[in-house]
Amino acid sequence: MKVFSYIVRYDVGFAPNPFHGVCSLATCKQDIRKVAQVDDWIVGTGSRPNGKAGNLVYAMRVSEILSFQEYWDEERFAEKRPNLRGSRMQHFGDNIYHRDPAGDWIQENSRHSKDDGSPEARHMVRDTKSERVMLGDEFVYFGGDGPVIPESLRNDYGFDLVHSAPAYRSNFTDEHVAAIIEWVRSLEQGVQGRPYDWPRRRQPAAQAA
Repeated sequence: MKVFSYIVRYDVGFAPNPFHGVCSLATCKQDIRKVAQVDDWIVGTGSRPNGKAGNLVYAMRVSEILSFQEYWDEERFAEKRPNLRGSRMQHFGDNIYHRDPAGDWIQENSRHSKDDGSPEARHMVRDTKSERVMLGDEFVYFGGDGPVIPESLRNDYGFDLVHSAPAYRSNFTDEHVAAIIEWVRSLEQGVQGRPYDWPRRRQPAAQAA
């Protein structure tokens, strides 16, 4: 069992997408999506420009891994398809990739498309470097309201849980992993806050979910 820690640079409810009862990581972080396995944990922490460095954004246990096509075809995840005319949660749906009959990628109009709704090749190339979608039914999502990571998880085990570089960190000892999971499981589970980059005046995500 591993823990993958990284910085959530843009927190809009898209990557991760914590809505509709399952936390999903279907875009961005292709390096993590390529190697993470069921029962691994993914931990996202806040960014320095947002003033949230050292705060927890979300944590999820990977309970299921699907391909993009499986994710698209699964009726369970139809609500995670984007609807830019719907609610803010629907707007940031992350179920955006599937293939046409010729086997070419379709990118649905979404957060990762151009303003006119056409595919954004830059995002498509990066996202599809891994076709694996991480899904977690055990998760906590705080968005911009997350707690500070305990000092013990940052200083007492040789490696800081808060990764400060663009990629990710996963070289935690078994003892450190156990302590991280124990702390995460002590927190109230599910959606507990709203994405940092959503306007503050809107209804809290925990109430809208």
